[in-house]
Amino acid sequence: MEYRYLGRSGLKVSTVTLGTMTFGGKGPFAAIGDVGVKDARSIIDLCVDHGVNLIDTANMYSAGRSEEIIGEALNGTRPGNMLISSKARMPVGDGPNEGGFSRHHLIRECETSLKRLRTDVIDIYYMHEWDGQTPLEEMLETLDTLVKQGKIRYIGCSNFSGWHIMKALGVSREHNLQRFVTQQIHYTLEAREAEYELLPIAVDQGVGVLAWSPLAGGLLSGKYGRNKKPEGITRMSDGWTEPPIRDEERLWNIVDALNDVAAQHGVSAAQVALAWILTRPGVASVVIGGRKLEQIRDNVAAANLQLTTEDLKRLNEVSAIPLIYPYWHQASFAKDTFTPADRALFG
Repeated sequence: MEYRYLGRSGLKVSTVTLGTMTFGGKGPFAAIGDVGVKDARSIIDLCVDHGVNLIDTANMYSAGRSEEIIGEALNGTRPGNMLISSKARMPVGDGPNEGGFSRHHLIRECETSLKRLRTDVIDIYYMHEWDGQTPLEEMLETLDTLVKQGKIRYIGCSNFSGWHIMKALGVSREHNLQRFVTQQIHYTLEAREAEYELLPIAVDQGVGVLAWSPLAGGLLSGKYGRNKKPEGITRMSDGWTEPPIRDEERLWNIVDALNDVAAQHGVSAAQVALAWILTRPGVASVVIGGRKLEQIRDNVAAANLQLTTEDLKRLNEVSAIPLIYPYWHQASFAKDTFTPADRALFG
């Protein structure tokens, strides 16, 4: 297992992170998975054995049950010096203060997550989606206080746009508050929009990337094809709508390329899709998950897969995104001044 620095911090994380959205099976998350304590413990043990050092969850996964299962499975221990990340911001009830970046909500939810996780500290605490109504000063002051109290160690954001991140970093600098060291984003071979702004920010500002749903909800796992659907329940066949697919023909062309490269290496298409993300600028880790040990074992193996120059060329070409404005203009007139951050998009 390789370990990479998380953005502009001294914390090292494994290139594979265990995601736990499949833990719990409550409410709409039943469409994703219903992993209980016993199976969760087996999954965590497998990950520890393979060097994974980060478990990711959120306060709203299965209405908090995901955090509870992690707490019960770990039972106050940190095998392999395991790190834990969680998130807050999404609504967790019907009241007026049940979501958002308010000091009231974030402090309450952090303390609730600590109790569910049976731990004294959350290593990485993500702001789980943008809140344009609460001042960023309030959010960042609250997170700064939680760090100083020893309840969280590092802060990050998830599903922010580029200007959201840059505004938050500016507020942190202006007021000498904790800054985001990581962003958790949707990034796959099929969905490369993050290369327009988020990956350049990762490189330039030191906000390391964790990629969530890196197999596009299973669409890049090798189980799907033009005329192929998996047996049994999957999140896509059971009504889960993330991610949106705007060009189905492009998706299947990417899947064909994945299958071809996988066959050449004697591995699964899923491993190839994950290994590709780990070659991208600014990426620290991919967040994997699943219902079964076999899925987890296969995904973790991607950390050791080395793709060739030819593999990367084919995958990059079949999944290439258009240069929207102002990038097509920059490609014509600014390429002699590109920085490493610019090359996260332009190559």
